[in-house]
Amino acid sequence: MTIVEDYVARIEGACGAEKDVIVVFKYDKKDEALANIFKKAELKRSLAGIIHEMTFKNYTFRVYSSGKAIFRSIKNKEELNGILTELLL
Repeated sequence: MTIVEDYVARIEGACGAEKDVIVVFKYDKKDEALANIFKKAELKRSLAGIIHEMTFKNYTFRVYSSGKAIFRSIKNKEELNGILTELLL
């Protein structure tokens, strides 16, 4: 089992130029996943402590305290898996 499979319940949306991809973290692992993301990504702004606008490398994404993340402009699944692996390790 990969690190992504340990934390991710499902991925919604199609990858491709200018496509947003929704990543839903497993309920029992969401707190750990969010903690790892907050350690590695840079917080740009936070709205009411519920929505967090983040950047990691050249990627921007939003993390929701409910356990979802929306990644912008992901080209393919391999790129998404690479980003998630780095963020969740």
